[in-house]
Amino acid sequence: MLDNMGHPNRLGVWGWLGGGKWGLERYLYTLHRLTGLGLLLYFLLHIFVTSARAFGPEAWVTSMGRVSGGVFVFGEFMVFGAFAFHAANGVRLVLVELGWAIGSPIEPVYPYRTSVHEQRPLALGIMVVAGLLVLAGGLDFFILH
Repeated sequence: MLDNMGHPNRLGVWGWLGGGKWGLERYLYTLHRLTGLGLLLYFLLHIFVTSARAFGPEAWVTSMGRVSGGVFVFGEFMVFGAFAFHAANGVRLVLVELGWAIGSPIEPVYPYRTSVHEQRPLALGIMVVAGLLVLAGGLDFFILH
């Protein structure tokens, strides 16, 4: 596999995970991918656990007994946190891709203009919104529940 400059990619998976000099947007990209995969895994496990209901009330009670307790409540909170981040970052990505947040694309003429100064405040604002959602969810999960 070759990189953009035509050189072989010697980093392999570490090139995707390690990143080198990453900016905030690259971390958000990686976290968006990981939370998406985590939510997909949770969805599949949820389907598997709730399918026990088709086998009668005893199977349902047994299945739900296996996934209850403190560890699973924390796990559900982590799923909620992943959902809050993934949704908020998804909204940011839609706004950026449609050009509503940073304006229309310009012709790439040297010296190249970067959109980091327009994207960074949006990214930070969306992460504040995601953090507030996680705090509100934690209040519901652990205090009001």
